[in-house]
Amino acid sequence: MDPEELQPKRVPDRLQALAKEDISLLGVDELNERITLLDAEIARSRAMIASKQGSLTEAEAVFRKS
Repeated sequence: MDPEELQPKRVPDRLQALAKEDISLLGVDELNERITLLDAEIARSRAMIASKQGSLTEAEAVFRKS
């Protein structure tokens, strides 16, 4: 097995593949479900950004005190 196959795919590759999917064959319910899932992923990403920004702010505060 190729070692590259064991590595997780890079996020941009997956996002590009998602953007290129042909959604013209999906029905209204399927499109609404897709939107719901994407909205949940956006919320998860925003929460992670907030968490990372909070960690950065905390780290900066620690180093400023020194």
